Amino acid sequence: MARMRKRRKVVSDINVVPYIDVMLVLLLIFMVTAPLMNLGVEIELPSGGPPLEQKEEPLMVTIDKTGAYFLTKPDGEREAMSEAVLQKQIAAIVAQNPKVNVLIAADHEANFGQVYRAMALLTEANAKRIAFMSQPDKGKGK
Repeated sequence: MARMRKRRKVVSDINVVPYIDVMLVLLLIFMVTAPLMNLGVEIELPSGGPPLEQKEEPLMVTIDKTGAYFLTKPDGEREAMSEAVLQKQIAAIVAQNPKVNVLIAADHEANFGQVYRAMALLTEANAKRIAFMSQPDKGKGK
């Protein structure tokens, strides 16, 4: 007698149990690691105040397109000088007044290396308040 085999019906459903297990493991990992993540850096922002008033004229280091340095003192005296002399002059002035502002004004055709060197010289001379001077471009933005 021949046995009749039952034909099994093909199941076309997806077995989701393994996916649920993986999802629960990932959920556990995220729940444990989320509090440990550093989301930012705590800083104290300065409060806004009125515009700063300059009580005294700043020193101005000017660099022309040839790379020559000029020092304009608060009294308006302007003289050309070498890097070493510039550094000594700034150091002497900063020693007398540590809060003096020093502006760097460079010709737009000046070498950036000269501007960077001027910044380094001012830093070596212990100048703490260094800023760049610029003129707004009147031809653009209108």
